[in-house]
Amino acid sequence: MTVESALSFFLAVLVFGITPGPGVFAILARALVNGAGSCTLLALGMIFSDILYLIAACLGLAAIATHWSELFTAIRIIGAAYLFYLGYKMWTAPVSAEAMSDSKISRSGMATSFLQGFLISASNPKVILFYIAFLPTFMDLSILTASDIVLASVLTLVALMIGIMSIAAFAAKARGLFRSERAMKRLNRSAGSIMAGAGAYLALRQ
Repeated sequence: MTVESALSFFLAVLVFGITPGPGVFAILARALVNGAGSCTLLALGMIFSDILYLIAACLGLAAIATHWSELFTAIRIIGAAYLFYLGYKMWTAPVSAEAMSDSKISRSGMATSFLQGFLISASNPKVILFYIAFLPTFMDLSILTASDIVLASVLTLVALMIGIMSIAAFAAKARGLFRSERAMKRLNRSAGSIMAGAGAYLALRQ
């Protein structure tokens, strides 16, 4: 991968990362309720899934998707159902003084957050299509080397973290406007609606 293609790939992934979709909606919902810091493991889970898709695309994901389309459909439906569940949990979340401040996440909570991010991204067909469609634009897959894959993975990690955490920081700033319990209750329900909307988007997307 040349310097020019690496830079172009980085910018393309950055734009892809902030494009509205289930992952962005999930980050917005989490940041609105718990602040930007709570989105770090969620974002890393999403990015880890993206990197796996990137590597798979380099190794022939197009052929895999053609023969295992039913499996991808099942993953998408499961992911959509999970987003609906998260939306319900946010909608019904109790409001307290503790809830109106950034809460610390336990180790089990960190693992759960990472898994949530992984499932959200893994069940989004847009991720698969992006890497299948755009990788040939930035690199010659016929002469791809291990170092090219490592470089593309690192660029993906950095670009997506910048994009996703920028969205989280923006949402967290907006969260500062909601300090009363009544406002927080509305915020929780708004965040839950966003999450459920992400589930509907994912379920209806072909």
